[in-house]
Order: sequence, then structure tokens, then C-alpha cells
Amino acid sequence: MKSYSRLLVPLDGSTVAEVVLPFARQLAVRLGLEINILHVCSSDDSEFSSMHRRYVQWIGDSIKQQSITESSTIETRSHIVTGHSAEGILDFAEENRMDLILMATHGYSGIRRWALGGVADKVLRMSKVPIWLIRAGQAQQVDYDKWSKITALVLLDGSKYSEHILPHVEMMSKQRGAEIIDVILIRVCEPPEISADYPASMRLSWEENVKRVTDLMKQSSRKYLEGIEKRLTDSGLKVRSEVLMGKPADEIIKYATGIPDGLIAMTTRGHSGISRWAYGSVADRILTGASNPVLLIRPQE
Repeated sequence: MKSYSRLLVPLDGSTVAEVVLPFARQLAVRLGLEINILHVCSSDDSEFSSMHRRYVQWIGDSIKQQSITESSTIETRSHIVTGHSAEGILDFAEENRMDLILMATHGYSGIRRWALGGVADKVLRMSKVPIWLIRAGQAQQVDYDKWSKITALVLLDGSKYSEHILPHVEMMSKQRGAEIIDVILIRVCEPPEISADYPASMRLSWEENVKRVTDLMKQSSRKYLEGIEKRLTDSGLKVRSEVLMGKPADEIIKYATGIPDGLIAMTTRGHSGISRWAYGSVADRILTGASNPVLLIRPQE
């Protein structure tokens, strides 16, 4: 897997969408990325293209100037394309070989709306490259410049599909500097729900049965995570594991809230038995409930 070199930051001209810029600067500094600022103009806005061009150039120049002030160097490029928002972002990312896309979970520009279920949703569903999403309302409260280290919370459900996130986390860790990134592998087990028709004649009570099943789930999950943990540790990463019990989204959000320098990393869908980590369910709830930046991978079928 090749290293990351180009970060695409689509903006719609709103201050809400611009909340990703502090995190973009930190990613660029930490990973040595070139930041590409993109604005997609609709055909109706083509007459204002010069104004949009000045806007993205101003954003790029501001990022570059701030990096010089902070004794670091960030290369920036500014781009304008015409078309529909999501398609314009996707086409630009593919044609220019972007490695990462960074977007706010929502933003507004006039009557247009970038929201989960809108532009960001379509980009996520169709993008061939990893996407960083930041919850706009929370990003303004986070000072990424003061993060001395990063904790990557890697969500796994036991499926091979969910493990597609691992090469990206490994690359990010090594490119960033594995000694200052902590990786926590997380698997959430859902205990059985109380059954109203549980036979009274069973040898074990319902509570005893739940405890037995829960213990087996924890044991199996720990063994699964230990195997991955060893593999990543042998490659030079700092890794530990956590098995949580409860509803996946609720437990992940609660856990991540206690780690202010935490990043959440996961695939957009995966299966483990009858559980499903899918965009629109667990991932959707995490995106709307967690304050941490989220790295989402949609593996190619």
C-alpha cells in the first residue's frame, strides 16, 4: 500500500464547511500531505467562477502562510470545477489521484446543503479513496494543534470486511510516526436480549444463560483481537485491545468521548453473524453522535 501524499478538501464557501481546516493542517503537517482545496460550481454559478477561484486561493494561501508562521511547510493547491457537487468531488479525486478526502458532516451554501443523506453521503458511498468526516458542530471546540499524540480507535466486528481498515491505520501510524500513535482495537459484543418465552424448565436461569453466553463472546472476541494485535505489534505499532459489551454505537461513542485525542477508524459496512455495521446504522450513529474525527473506508467489492 502506497503512502498518503494528497489530501482533498472540498468547500462550499460556508464557514461551517471550513471547520475541517484546522484538522486538515494537522494531517498535512503530521503526514506530509499536499492540501488540495476544491470548490465545485454549478452551471448556474459559472458567471461567479472568478469569485470562487479567489475564495479557494485565499483559503490555500492562508493555510500556507500559517504553516510558515508555525515553522512547518504545507504545500497547497486550489481548484475550481463545474458540475454537480458530489460528482464533481468524486471525479476530481479520481482524475487527480487524491489519497484522502476530508469533509464536514454538513455545511450550507445558499439553498444547497451538504449533509449526511446529501453530498457527503453520496461521496462516501461512491468514493474509491478513504474519507475523513468531522462533525461540524464539534470541530470548533477542538484544538488539534495541541494534540501531542493521536489515539486511533479501530473498530472491528470480527469480519474480514471490517479488517480492510487495518492497512490504512498501519500506513497512517507509520507515516505519522508509530511512536506517537496509540492504536486501540475495539470490538463490541451485544449480549442476548431478555426472552419473554424462555422455558422455565431450562437448567440455567435466563440470567445465568446470558452470563454464560456473554463470557463466551468476550473470550472469543479477546482471542480474535489478540491475533490482530500481535500482527500489528510485530510490524512496529503500539497496540492494545478492548472488548466492550452493549449496543455498538452507544458503547463506541461513550468510549471515544473519554479520549479527547482519539480518531475513530472503521469500514462503512461489515457483518458478524446477524450483527451489521453498516453506513446508515452503526456508522451513521457514530458520525452524528461522536465528536471525534472519523476515518471511513469503503472497500471495493
